[in-house]
Amino acid sequence: RPALDARHGAAARRQVGDDLRLEGAPPRLYAIADADALAPRRLSEAVATMARAGVRWIQVRAKRMADDELEAELDEICRSRREDVVLWINDRADLARLFGLALHLGQDDLPPAAARRVVGAATPIGLSTHDPGQARAAAADPDVDVLAVGPVFPTTGKEAPDPVVGLDLVRRARELTTRPLVAIGGLDARRLAEVLAAGADSGAVLGDLCRGDLDRNLARYAAWL
Repeated sequence: RPALDARHGAAARRQVGDDLRLEGAPPRLYAIADADALAPRRLSEAVATMARAGVRWIQVRAKRMADDELEAELDEICRSRREDVVLWINDRADLARLFGLALHLGQDDLPPAAARRVVGAATPIGLSTHDPGQARAAAADPDVDVLAVGPVFPTTGKEAPDPVVGLDLVRRARELTTRPLVAIGGLDARRLAEVLAAGADSGAVLGDLCRGDLDRNLARYAAWL
């Protein structure tokens, strides 16, 4: 997509350089900026608000947004991004490469090895897993940098969520890997403490952050930032 590269590539490269390797301990809070849950608030505005509040891993999730609108939002996000924030994009290896973002994949997306060929060696790749077999495979996959497990609790963040796995899968996944481990699904401030105690490095929060007053919601997580 050369025309798109010409419009956005330089801005993205100015922000992130050529190396996106994860450094230091993973943050305890991993915010998912979901376009549907945030509406009518703009994604770019929400991501900026999260970053100002101290959130250091932020995933952009926009399942139903048109490509041109999403690209415009990502362009704005990259132009104002903070250097200490790791920005992730859900599903889209093409946009991860174009904008210099980390990439999060689901089981039905590109396999990590195929995604790696798109995004390059330096781009962090996370993978969602939903049962012990998937977690074991992800833990052994050299192209997976961050392992996610869930849904740990019942969630409304997906139209057709996978079966709830509970804290047991978090504990089992912790035994399988020393890579960053993210628990996802139905988390709020109280449940974040539970998944961290079970062995997760981070808890991914969507609805409890994005629905309603974002600033007020973020204040509930101040102790975890």
